[in-house]
Amino acid sequence: MDFNKTFTDFTILGFSNIGQFRFLFFTLLLVTYILIVTGNITISVLILVDAHLHTPMYLFISMLSFLEIWYTAVTIPCMLAAIWKGKLKIAFGNCMVQMYLFHSLGITENYLLNVMAYDRMVAICNPLRYHTIMTSKHCKLLVSGCWLFGFMSPLTLLISVMQLPFCGPNKINHLFCDSSPLLYLACTDTSSNIIIDFTISLCMILLTFLYIIVTYVKIILSILKMNSTEGRKKAFSTCASHLIVVLIFYGSIAFMYIRPHINYTPEYDKVVALNYSVLTPLFNPIIYSLRNKEIKKALRKILQTKESSNKSFIQ
Repeated sequence: MDFNKTFTDFTILGFSNIGQFRFLFFTLLLVTYILIVTGNITISVLILVDAHLHTPMYLFISMLSFLEIWYTAVTIPCMLAAIWKGKLKIAFGNCMVQMYLFHSLGITENYLLNVMAYDRMVAICNPLRYHTIMTSKHCKLLVSGCWLFGFMSPLTLLISVMQLPFCGPNKINHLFCDSSPLLYLACTDTSSNIIIDFTISLCMILLTFLYIIVTYVKIILSILKMNSTEGRKKAFSTCASHLIVVLIFYGSIAFMYIRPHINYTPEYDKVVALNYSVLTPLFNPIIYSLRNKEIKKALRKILQTKESSNKSFIQ
């Protein structure tokens, strides 16, 4: 084995063992991807065109939908190509870019979920000062901060992986380029890289999740103090969708990144990766559209307007 040789490309194996179910799996994934993009674009457009939804909460929801579109665009087309062809060759540089964007967008979503929790806390715990605190400028700063820190956070991981020599097998037994399978392929001791990756992931996920827990404890205590039953129901309703998304997001991420890499199992990682890179983005627009009365109302209004326009055109 030549330790001075570094491969210029990798081969992503994907689900190479699905055999005769390849076309079925490809079709299901393609339909799911179309639903993800359509659902998230619909929510973004609804919030953009309906003036009643131009509030901080819906600004953050539209930003979450925008994030999900790009988050899935980084990985799902790669999965589809790997399934269709049986395997997919990807250049080293493109692999690094994919890994970086995947982590950056995921971390940005993590921070955005924290900002959304903060928004709900201010709205419920301090309603009289909500509009003076959550100003347009403040919201834009919060969103910008999510993007900035989201794209800065994985730089350490990216640099550490790029410096590794890859001189052994160049087949990535995964669905796309990610840190775990790449560290597994390196032909050198990657224990320090694994510790860095594990520590950063652990601290980031636990600290942000802890913040959300503290935030929701404050929210629940404030809701319980409300005299109006209707007010309590409305408050719980506005928080329920966000809380469900948070639990799905952190639950799926924890299975992947807060576990010792010594227990690395490619097939297990593929199933988990499919969960947080496909199923979670699919559920988000469904959760927000089905549970949110204002979004359903805006959608109904647009459909009724379109129906009226069609009738007038026919007449």
